[in-house]
Amino acid sequence: AEAVHALCDAGKVDMVLVMTVEPGFGGQKFQPEMMTKVKALRVRYPDMDIQVDGGLGPATIDAAAAAGANVIVAGSSVFGSSNVAAAIAVLRTAVEGAAAAAAT
Repeated sequence: AEAVHALCDAGKVDMVLVMTVEPGFGGQKFQPEMMTKVKALRVRYPDMDIQVDGGLGPATIDAAAAAGANVIVAGSSVFGSSNVAAAIAVLRTAVEGAAAAAAT
């Protein structure tokens, strides 16, 4: 974490990616314990883009959005859906709702 913080504090980072699965292949189970990292980043860097990648879909997006993630990478839950637009809308609505709630 210190290495990431040093880069962020020096203004050398525009976005931080937190992997919420083990990198390698799609369709893996979301790791909710990674939300601690997202929360800590959001507290320290309230205006930075924080991206999460892996296991994100309707059942997990609220946890990621509430933790402070505002950039979502979702492969299987979007492209495996019979309605891609609706799948994206669910993710977008959760992130926008969490951001609005955090702003108040």
